[in-house]
Amino acid sequence: MCGICGKLHFDLGQPVFHDDIHEMTKLIEHRGPDDSGYYLKGNIGLGFRRLSIIDLDNGHQPLSNEDGTIWIVFNGEIYNHLSLRQMLIGKGHKFKTKTDTETIVHLFEEYGNECVKHLRGMFAFAIWDEKNKRLFCARDRFGIKPFFYFLDNDRFIFGSEIKCILSQINSSSTISLSMLDQYLAFGYSSEEDTIYQNIRKLKPAHTLEIQNGGRFKINRYWDIHYRPDYSKTEDEWCKLLDDKLSESVKAHMISDVPLGAFLSGGIDSSAMVALMSKHSNLPVKTFSIGFKEAEFNELKYARELASKYQTEHHEQIVEPESVSMLPNLVDMYDEPFADASAIPTYFVSKFAREFVTVVLSGDGGDELFVGYNKYQRMNNMRKYNVLPDSVSRHFWGGLNKMIPNGAKGKGATYYLSKPKNSFPAFHSIWQQAERKKLFKKELWENIKESPAETRRIECFINSESSDFLFNMQKMDMQRYMVDGILTKVDRASMQNSLEVRVPLLDHEFAELTALIPSELKLKGNIKKYIFKRAMKDHLPQSIISHKKQGFSVPLKSWFKEDLKEYVNDRLISTNGPLYDYLEPAYVRKVVNEHHGGMRDFNDKIWSLLFLDQWLSSRNE
Repeated sequence: MCGICGKLHFDLGQPVFHDDIHEMTKLIEHRGPDDSGYYLKGNIGLGFRRLSIIDLDNGHQPLSNEDGTIWIVFNGEIYNHLSLRQMLIGKGHKFKTKTDTETIVHLFEEYGNECVKHLRGMFAFAIWDEKNKRLFCARDRFGIKPFFYFLDNDRFIFGSEIKCILSQINSSSTISLSMLDQYLAFGYSSEEDTIYQNIRKLKPAHTLEIQNGGRFKINRYWDIHYRPDYSKTEDEWCKLLDDKLSESVKAHMISDVPLGAFLSGGIDSSAMVALMSKHSNLPVKTFSIGFKEAEFNELKYARELASKYQTEHHEQIVEPESVSMLPNLVDMYDEPFADASAIPTYFVSKFAREFVTVVLSGDGGDELFVGYNKYQRMNNMRKYNVLPDSVSRHFWGGLNKMIPNGAKGKGATYYLSKPKNSFPAFHSIWQQAERKKLFKKELWENIKESPAETRRIECFINSESSDFLFNMQKMDMQRYMVDGILTKVDRASMQNSLEVRVPLLDHEFAELTALIPSELKLKGNIKKYIFKRAMKDHLPQSIISHKKQGFSVPLKSWFKEDLKEYVNDRLISTNGPLYDYLEPAYVRKVVNEHHGGMRDFNDKIWSLLFLDQWLSSRNE
C-alpha cells in the first residue's frame, strides 16, 4: 500500500522539477512512511511513497523494465502476481524483484493496455512509456484504491489524494455547486467528479491514456452483470460461495508483515475472521471498536466470535470527545464527507496499527448480498404500490405534504411519490425539497435543473437489467460503496499507514454473486439469506440472526448532550463561510428542532458540521 503522484507537461520543452514532485509526495507521506522515490525525465515526473508489505528489501519505486523504457508507480496489491509471474517468465521476461509491482510492468510490455484484465487485486497505478511518450493509468474494478487527476491544455497532474494536486495548481480551486448538492444529498461527491470543478476521479474499472501532445482517452475495461442461474440448488450455491470466499481470503492473507482483521461483530467481518483462522497456523489478531451507548455497541458479538476462534482480540471504546478531531478528518478527506463513522474507522485503524500493518475487512458484503435495510423496505414499497406512476405522484405526493417533517410515514410517502423503477435514487440525507430551502435561493436556481438525484435516476433507467434489487445493488456498488464506504476506509486507514484489504470485493467472487438469483439474497424478509446460509457452519447463530446495526455512531445522544454546545457554537452562534451557500435561518431551525427533541436530524447536523469545518479550512 502506497501513495503515488505525478505530473506530465504536454510541451516537451517544459521540464518537471524535482521540488514539485517532492512536495506532492511529502503531502502523502502517511500513505507510505517506509520509503520514497522519484522518476524525472524532461516533461514527466513520477513520485512515490511506500508502505512496505511484500519483498521488503527490493520494492523501491518508481520501478522500470530491463532497459528503463517503462516506468511505474503503483498503489495496491495484486493477489495473483505469483501465477502471473510464472506465466511471464515462460514468455521470456526477466524479473529483478519479487514484487507484484514488477509483474504489472512486464504485463504491460506483453499486453499493453489490456494488462489490467489480467490483474486480481486492488490497484491504482500510472505507467510511463518512454518510447511512445504516453502515460497509461488504471484503477481497480471496484475503486478500492483512489486516483485523482487534473487536466488542462498544458499539463496532467495526478495523485492518491486531492491535496497533491492542489499543491500544484497554484490557486484555490473553484467549488462545484453540483457536487455541493451531491454532498448534501448523499454525503460525498459522486462518480468522476469532486467538490472542485477542475479536479476529477478516475472511475473504478477504467483506464486513462494520455499520448504525446495531450491526446486523452478513458476506457472502461470491466463491469458486473446480473446473469441469474436458476439451475443450482441452495446447497450448491452455499458450497460455491464458501469455497470461493475461502480461496479469496487465503489470497488476501499474503504478506511479509504482521496481519490482522477488523471485527465489528457483524456477519461480514466475522466471516473474514472465521476463514482467516482456517488458513492461519497462529491466532488471528482482531480489532474492535465499541461505544458506551448499548444500542450502538456490538462488542459482545465480536467477543463471541473471537472466543470461538481463539483470536488475539483487542478492543477500544470511542467517546464523544472524539469530535475534536474534526479538523483532522477534514484534512484526511480533502472534500466534505458526511459519514460520521469515519471517526471510529480512524480510531480502529490507529489502534490496529499498533500491532499490525495489514488488516482484512468485511466491506462489500451488504452491496453484494442485499444487506442494507433500505433494500427490503424499498422492495416492499415497490411490490405493494400498485398505482401507476402518474397516480402515485399525485396521491402519495399530496399525502406527503400533509405529514409534518420528521413524522412517521413522511419518508415512505416521499419515495412512493417517485417513479417506481427509480425511487431508490431519492434516498438521501437532505431530500430535494429540503435542499431547496437549505441553499441560498440564487444558488438553488443554478442547481435545480440537474439536482443530485438526476444521475442516479439515469442509472436505473439505463440499466441493462430489469431486476429491481440488482439495480439498487449496482447503484450502491458504483456510488455509495466506492465514494462512501471505500473512501472512508482508505483515508482513515492510510492516515495511520495501515493497509486494508477486502476479500469480498475480489472481482471473481463478486462475479459469482451476480449469478445468484435476487430472491436468494433477499428471501422474504431475510436479508443476505444465501450468504448467511453459506456461513452457518462457520459462525455462531447469534451473529447470523442478530439485527443489523452497521458501523454507526451515536450522534443523536452526542449532539443533544455532550456535543450540544459545540453544535451551537459552530452552527447557531456564528456567521461563517457556511452561510455563503446556505440559509442561516433554515439551518438554525433544523438544529433547534433537533435539540428540542421534535426531530432526529443527527445526520443532517453532522453533514453541516463537516461542511462548515471544510469551508473554514479553505479560508485559513
